[in-house]
Amino acid sequence: MEGFRFSHRLRVRYSEIDGQKIVFNAHYLTYIDVAVIDYFEEVFGRDLEELAQENIFDIAMVKSTLEYKKPARFKDTLEIWCRTSRIGGSSLTMEFIITKAGEKDPLVQAEVIYVNYDAAAGKSRAIPDFVRQRIKEYEPAVSL
Repeated sequence: MEGFRFSHRLRVRYSEIDGQKIVFNAHYLTYIDVAVIDYFEEVFGRDLEELAQENIFDIAMVKSTLEYKKPARFKDTLEIWCRTSRIGGSSLTMEFIITKAGEKDPLVQAEVIYVNYDAAAGKSRAIPDFVRQRIKEYEPAVSL
């Protein structure tokens, strides 16, 4: 997928389809959630849970916008493409495209905003400089 460096593959399970035999819309956010963790682990070269436990970097979704183009079905293999498009003071804007594996036509397009979350304080906080640097190295086109 042009402009995307990272993707995560998964297969649609029976429990994720609805009465129409297509993926129930809420599951796409789960797919994004699974992919974004792997994305950050690749970007940082370490377990995201460790960064959260060390109270350095932890993400919390604050806004999501999904546009459904075509349905996915049971046993489809999906590719969830991820990239960071913007880094703010405490937030990250990420873009996602979900396709069937090997295809280019999007099933779902999404934009998600995350904040760096301080669990102890219960609020967002500034994104550390090393996080900005690693993302910028991984995603040279990211807007700061």
